[in-house]
Amino acid sequence: MIRQLAFLFALSCSSIFWAGQTVGAAQPNILFIFADDHAYSAVHALGNDEIETPNLDGLARRGVTFSHAYNQGSWSGAVCVASRTMLVTGQFLWKAEKTYRNTDKEFRQQNRLWPQLLEKAGYETYFSGKWHIRADATKAFNVARHVRPGMPNQTPAGYNRPKNKDDKNWKPWDKSFEGFWKGGVHWSEVLKNDAVDYLHQAAKNDKPFFMYLAFNAPHDPRQSPRRFVEKYPLEKISLPRSFVPEYPYEIGSNRIRDEQLAPFPRTPYAVKVNRQEYYAIITHMDHQIGQILKTLKETGQADNTYIVFTADHGLAVGHHGLMGKQNMFDHSVRVPFMIVGPDVPTGRTIDTPIYLQDVVPTTLELAKAKKPEHVDFHSVLPIIRGDSSGEYESMYGGYLAVQRMVTHDGGKLVLYPKIKRALLFDMRADPDELNDLASDETRPRMRQLFKRLQALQKETGDRLDLAAAFPELAG
Repeated sequence: MIRQLAFLFALSCSSIFWAGQTVGAAQPNILFIFADDHAYSAVHALGNDEIETPNLDGLARRGVTFSHAYNQGSWSGAVCVASRTMLVTGQFLWKAEKTYRNTDKEFRQQNRLWPQLLEKAGYETYFSGKWHIRADATKAFNVARHVRPGMPNQTPAGYNRPKNKDDKNWKPWDKSFEGFWKGGVHWSEVLKNDAVDYLHQAAKNDKPFFMYLAFNAPHDPRQSPRRFVEKYPLEKISLPRSFVPEYPYEIGSNRIRDEQLAPFPRTPYAVKVNRQEYYAIITHMDHQIGQILKTLKETGQADNTYIVFTADHGLAVGHHGLMGKQNMFDHSVRVPFMIVGPDVPTGRTIDTPIYLQDVVPTTLELAKAKKPEHVDFHSVLPIIRGDSSGEYESMYGGYLAVQRMVTHDGGKLVLYPKIKRALLFDMRADPDELNDLASDETRPRMRQLFKRLQALQKETGDRLDLAAAFPELAG
């Protein structure tokens, strides 16, 4: 709150910031860069001294970073499907599931997907990269290049490893495994090339553009050129503070595909190698982002372009004995969220909680387009201006019928209905979620959070009966 008041004062000293852009300016371009499996902490500028992300660090310096951007969860094991469906529909989790269950024709012909709304506002819409929802990207966007599936080809050698230092069959830079390597070229480099080509074309176009660039990185298989992997010698990789050999509770996702990337029980060596490769593919992606941003500047379009960088969800990569994102811990539900553009304050960090899908109404406001009734998420521009009236009171999370989560005022309640287990964390004192405070003494606090979670269930369309599993919290 103090940070927000400080830059609210700064903005009040300059009357040019209005609705996120300069009054009377031409309709701005919008460049949306989307990563896959990118945890909020996997950026140097956000506090990780072990990783190199110079171009993402540059975005953080040039704009506003929201430190607590969440994904609401998923109705399937593929969390990215739900996250991306919420993104293109603007709907909360379980409402978006209903839309997703419709046929592709119905899904698309509603003519109210995010790119379609911006097209109606006067934008040329462009897409390349990971799509992974049921709508047809070639019909949702004016231009679609290299529409990628949910993940690269399976690479069996990349699973259940490494078991020990002699396990050297897998090499992230070995193109014979394919995966991210297609025709000897990395998918992240293909996306960069697509973006550079289009930016040169867009510079000759009178229309503003909306570019949706969706990296598959840093999703597994975490492959990148050798020089990027060698930036991260194992002796310089730290174990997460929450490292344990296995997560102690059966949460409905303990043995799914994502968790089988590393052996059971987890070993420090296996986790360090996985984190080494995770950091390397992120640094490789960051390099491609740098080339895109360089072209944006060289083509003379940077001054009238808003840039948003975020990801579909985070990833555990060894936290809490987990490897995937199918859990309610912050490392898996929180993502980086940076916005840069004309008159956006520079070098600011805001800890007000938001959802990553808030980018949808944010871009509609930038485009001077009315937010449709079906869009549930909120624009972040009022928060940047210091207006707290549209803030979320509490944040929601859900995964299938096996996990639920709510955060409010520093408290976090995690529920596992199938095993009737509740966890309570003080996120201010314990951001790594190491100490479960659930007890008879903290039950009043848990009941308060449970009541908030039930209210959020109604907002998101969640019909799971939590009271039956937790009568002691509902009463």
